[in-house]
Amino acid sequence: MSIEIQGVNKHFGNFHVLKDINLHIESGELLALLGPSGCGKTSLLRIIAGLEAPDTGSILFSGEDATDVHVRDRNVGFVFQHYALFRHMTVFENVAFGLRVKPRKVRPSDAVIRERVMELLSLVQLDWLADRYPSQLSGGQRQRIALARALAVAPKVLLLDEPFGALDAKVRKELRRWLRRLHDELHVTSIFVTHDQEEALEVADRVVLMNRGVVEQVGTPQDVWEHPASPFVYGFLGDVNLFHGRAHEGEVELGSARLEAPEHAGVQDRRAMAYVRPHDLEVRRFVAGDPGIHARLDRAIVVGPIARLELTPLGDAPIEGSNPIIEAQMQSAEFQSLGLAEGDEALVSPRRGRVFVEA
Repeated sequence: MSIEIQGVNKHFGNFHVLKDINLHIESGELLALLGPSGCGKTSLLRIIAGLEAPDTGSILFSGEDATDVHVRDRNVGFVFQHYALFRHMTVFENVAFGLRVKPRKVRPSDAVIRERVMELLSLVQLDWLADRYPSQLSGGQRQRIALARALAVAPKVLLLDEPFGALDAKVRKELRRWLRRLHDELHVTSIFVTHDQEEALEVADRVVLMNRGVVEQVGTPQDVWEHPASPFVYGFLGDVNLFHGRAHEGEVELGSARLEAPEHAGVQDRRAMAYVRPHDLEVRRFVAGDPGIHARLDRAIVVGPIARLELTPLGDAPIEGSNPIIEAQMQSAEFQSLGLAEGDEALVSPRRGRVFVEA
C-alpha cells in the first residue's frame, strides 16, 4: 500500500508541530522518520495511524482519502517503544489477541488462529516461547512478540515508534538487522520513528530528516549521508566539526588552513561554515609557519584499528564555542607513526568537507 501525505499541518495549542508536510511513501517501502526530540516525527506517525487528526491536509492510502477513516478501519499495525504486551496473557494469547477480538462474522476459527499465531512466532523465531508470559522474556524477545502481534491482523501498513529505544545497544543492533531481514521477507509498507542516525541509515530504504516540524531532506541513506541538503542534516548525521571562515572563488579560508569548495566558485568574500567529518581531518606534528589549524592533543582513544583524537584549538582558530573541541579519526597505525602524545601541539587540516555560504 502506498501512502501520500499532502499539506499536513498540526498544532498543539500555540505550538506548530507539523508545518505543511508533503511526502510519498512507496508500497512495500521501509521508511525512517529521523530527527531530534520534538521535531514532529511521532506526531506525523500518529496522524498516519489515525490516532491524531491533522488540522489541515490529507492522508491517502493507495490513492484513497483516509484522513477521516477511524484508526480501527485503517488496517494499520502499530508497535510502540514499550512493548504494551498484556502481562496476564501468554505469548501465544498476546499474538492471537487482535484476531480473537475481530467481529464474529470475520473472526477466524480457533484452528486458523492457532496456525496463524504459530506461523508468526516461527517467523520471529520465538515459537518455542508460546506458553511463556511477558515477564519471563528478555526485552528483545518482548519487542519481537509485540511485532508479531502487530502482524497477526495482516496490516497493510506497519508503524513503529522508537521500536528499539528501550533496549541496550547490543540488542538494538541485533534487532535492527533482524527487522531488515523480516521486512525483506514480508514487504509490508513500514514506517519507523527513530532519533538514532545509525539505526535509520542501516535499516531504511529511504530516510526523512525532520527538524522543527518541517522535512529537511528525503533520500536514500547514501544520499543523505553524502549529499546533506542543509547544515542541520550535516550536523545531525554523525560526528562532525564545524569551522567558520570566508569563502572566495571556490576556496574557504579557515585560519591558515584552506578547503577547496568548487561548488562556490562564483562567491566573493562571504562568511561560510565548513562541516568536516572526523575522518576527513589530517593531523600532523606542529611546525611553526606550516599551514593548518593550531591545536593541542588533549586525548587519544585508541581502540582496535581506529584512533579517535580530541584536540583543543589554540590561538585564533576558526571554531566557536565556550569549550571548543576538534574531533579527528584515523587508523591506529597512522597515529602511532605520528609519535604524538597527549599535551603535544599539532596542526589540523581538512581534506574535504561540505561548505554552506551565508546569504
